[in-house]
Amino acid sequence: MPDERKYTTVSIPIQLYEKIKKRIEGTGFTSVSDYVTYVLREVLASLEEEEKEEVFSEEEEEKVKERLRALGYLD
Repeated sequence: MPDERKYTTVSIPIQLYEKIKKRIEGTGFTSVSDYVTYVLREVLASLEEEEKEEVFSEEEEEKVKERLRALGYLD
């Protein structure tokens, strides 16, 4: 069964490519593409986690503020 994953090409500056290439020497990363894919996945996972941590939507926050005002805790 052939590899079902599909790829696209993303251009980065050559200087950045060379820096990454040096950085991954001696690591488990076999290519700059592998490293860049790993970093992007980590960044996206971190952003998604931050979004999940948002406790209240703006609407919910406003309702809480209204309740606190009604109770005299906020002006």
